Amino acid sequence: MSILKESARQKFHEVIFEADTFWGKFFDVVLIISIIASVLVVMLESVSELNAIYGKYFKTIEWVFTIVFTVEYIARIISLRKPLNYVKSFYGVIDLLSILPTFLSLLFVGAHALIVMRVMRLLRIFRVLKLVRFFSEATRLFSALQSSLPKITVFLLSVICILLIVGTAMYIIEGRENGFTSIPKSIYWAIVTMTTVGYGDIAPSTVLGQTLASLIMILGYGIIAVPTGIVTSEINLNKHKEITTQACPVCSMEGHDADAAFCKYCGGKL
Repeated sequence: MSILKESARQKFHEVIFEADTFWGKFFDVVLIISIIASVLVVMLESVSELNAIYGKYFKTIEWVFTIVFTVEYIARIISLRKPLNYVKSFYGVIDLLSILPTFLSLLFVGAHALIVMRVMRLLRIFRVLKLVRFFSEATRLFSALQSSLPKITVFLLSVICILLIVGTAMYIIEGRENGFTSIPKSIYWAIVTMTTVGYGDIAPSTVLGQTLASLIMILGYGIIAVPTGIVTSEINLNKHKEITTQACPVCSMEGHDADAAFCKYCGGKL
């Protein structure tokens, strides 16, 4: 009985998480069409003219899709040996957030509009259409961003310190009479200036203030390039490897090397 149960679980997992078989691809294609349709219904419902005529139909269709996605979410959990790993994963969180808004709308008016988050689930299209090359590049980019996080964090902290110093300096130099009425507002000016947005709602009037503003503008152009350089460097450090679309039957994680025999996240056998 246990062998039969495990066999059924594997078959379930193959259909739900894999796109290498006919039924696996069929399941994902139907899922993607359903996601697009459900998001379209929510968008149409926001049009007052259409909602006045077809409002009750939109509500019914919305609940049908929510029930379908809820069953699908439960099925994904059941098909895994370690479902908690899927629940905490990126796709697991997105899948959960795609069904919660409809239930929350019973308690909070307008919460159902958050259903448009279902469009995030269309990221699965990379697996369905077997766009392995793009999936591989996306995996490399995500890995590079993870590796860059400590460096970018230090960089952002440095930028914040500069903004605090410059904002405080401008408050002292320009004063309230020139629009710099507080340190927070002066820091706001520094952020707008350094990011080269330049709303123009506050501008320095003194020579010293204008000189400092010029330095911040020039510094802003240099700072924009730093995060790009950090991420690019990490991407170049990551060796290009062939990535498969196979999902781990234990934790559902994807992005494994084509020659991998075990999951690099949980160690489960692929």
